[in-house]
Amino acid sequence: MKIIGILGDIGSGKSFLAKKLGYPVFNADLEINKIYKENLNCFKKLNKSFPLYIKSFPINKRELSNLILASSKNLKKVGYIVHPYVQKNLKAFLLRNKNKKIVTLDIPLLLENKIEKKNFILIFIKTKKADVFKRLKKRKGFNKRLYDLIKKNQFELSYKEKKSNITIRNNFNKKFLLKEIRRIRKILKWEKLF
Repeated sequence: MKIIGILGDIGSGKSFLAKKLGYPVFNADLEINKIYKENLNCFKKLNKSFPLYIKSFPINKRELSNLILASSKNLKKVGYIVHPYVQKNLKAFLLRNKNKKIVTLDIPLLLENKIEKKNFILIFIKTKKADVFKRLKKRKGFNKRLYDLIKKNQFELSYKEKKSNITIRNNFNKKFLLKEIRRIRKILKWEKLF
């Protein structure tokens, strides 16, 4: 099995690209949401570590936001608690799809959490910062301070692009992006990256 990892900025279109490539996708954001909604053990660990903030099960995103905004160190602490559950789900995903030729990982901290391996094909989505930020501001509940804290825990985009095998541009025009996706599929097929 070959593994594609999608890299890019917050709000750059990683999930859209992952889905449109047409291979089975592990979406870490969706997995984390599922963990927050369904995993009582994760809640208990978060509640034990942060009893003043994490009080509700299913875990309330507002409580999580308040926790992270209270101290930037809390973001890493939450990651240490939640990451093993995500890893477990990722292993299950890979096992379920072991007979597939290609799978896609949509994991925002793919490099930061040292998940990628040498044989991964990394695709970087290049976007204009102003375009991304304009889109993010439209998201319900967008918080600039929270965004800045999360960005501080991520590698520089230039580093992610440098680590990538393929770079595509996303100007947030769906027709243009679909054309880029077709180009990637040809590269993956004909350049024998696999």
